[in-house]
Amino acid sequence: MPDNLKAKATLWLWELRDVAVICLGLLFSALIIAQWGFVPPLVATFLYAFLSIHMDDASILDFLRYAVCFLFFRQYYEWREPND
Repeated sequence: MPDNLKAKATLWLWELRDVAVICLGLLFSALIIAQWGFVPPLVATFLYAFLSIHMDDASILDFLRYAVCFLFFRQYYEWREPND
């Protein structure tokens, strides 16, 4: 019997969702390069592939996502008078 039935499905070092995004990105990049010779979509795909590598159930992309959410959406300050 498997140890963890609730774990996300993975293929090599990526989750299956990431593999699908990478494959679609490579296909889109190949079409763009063939038509216009424009390389940045390929660079963005490789950057996403590198940042989404999962080790110990975490990735750099997850960490960056959590950091951006904390910096821009979850942080708030409450100004009030001190209790005397």
